[in-house]
Amino acid sequence: MNKYFKLYQSAKMILGVNRLLFIDTQYKKVFLAPKSIFYILEKFTLKSIQEILDNFETEDEKKIVNDYFDWMIKNNIGFIVNDKEILECFSIVNETFDTPYEISNMIIEINDFIFYNFDLITNFLINYRVPYIELRFYSYITIEQINFILNLLNETFLEEINIIIPFNNIEIKLLEDIILKNPRIKFFTIFNSKEEYSKDFYKGESKMIFTKININSSSHCGKISKDYFVLNQLMYAESQHHNTCLNRKISIDKDGYIRNCPSMPQHFGNIKDTSLENALNHPDFKKYWNVNKDIIEVCKDCEFRHVCTDCRAYTERTHFDGDIDLSKPLKCGYNPYTNKWAEWSTNPLKQKAIEYYSMQELVKKDAQKRK
Repeated sequence: MNKYFKLYQSAKMILGVNRLLFIDTQYKKVFLAPKSIFYILEKFTLKSIQEILDNFETEDEKKIVNDYFDWMIKNNIGFIVNDKEILECFSIVNETFDTPYEISNMIIEINDFIFYNFDLITNFLINYRVPYIELRFYSYITIEQINFILNLLNETFLEEINIIIPFNNIEIKLLEDIILKNPRIKFFTIFNSKEEYSKDFYKGESKMIFTKININSSSHCGKISKDYFVLNQLMYAESQHHNTCLNRKISIDKDGYIRNCPSMPQHFGNIKDTSLENALNHPDFKKYWNVNKDIIEVCKDCEFRHVCTDCRAYTERTHFDGDIDLSKPLKCGYNPYTNKWAEWSTNPLKQKAIEYYSMQELVKKDAQKRK
């Protein structure tokens, strides 16, 4: 009886310049593999394993191919089907990305002016049914102020709220009470803490994270790390067609300027005199929404490109298409040509861009914390 190999629908292949990455979007796992597996699966679609083996001459080659299939089955990347007709019945997964939200996420850097005009933002969140928001407080904030904003957000359609605040000797129990009363809060990050640790709530669905890093401005955005990989179907599908950071995002920075992201250089007016709707309708507002990793220099050759959140605010500034920056993210230390990770800030090739963004002091402080 002929045996056929079938990838699970949750198993996705990402081909890099040197190797192949499998991601399991169901169990949130990644597996690195030789590129040759990709070409075997692509070339011999709907062929039995024996028919595939017949295309290789030596016993050593056949053994390697057999080992590939054994390895994929062992790691639940795929399974064996004994009938070709059954194999042909499996539907092809539609990898198009679609969402009912014109704006799917929003970032607000809170200052006094924004705080006292938050009702304008709340109306926008309701009208556009925005499901995600991140609130960033860079300076002193009271429990009462946090609760005031959360109460305003009660009438919105938000599904997830993330909050970033400084450590100011606020009683931890009061912060825990906020999470317990607001299950939509998924991450509550307290920066500039004396120690680093995290605590889970709602069986791990919500987290309180304490970090020593001083997140006092948007210049801390854009870091690329294995710790930040997103291994789900939604991320994978979106990354095929769109920019995984900027797509359907709108932000207000600490000075009230409306931007695609608080770190992006171009703004589209100030919340003092420009509505969020008018900013969103500016012809340049969406220009980066469809800049995906397949057209970004270096990233297009990277096996991690469809699980990695991109950054267009801080790049190496080496490749442009008109006014569209297609350069590799500045804060990425991975080299897909050597398959090595390194500290991005010490790379001599990045120093010119570090100076351009005036990040010398930030890089210096980060280096001191690593010691």
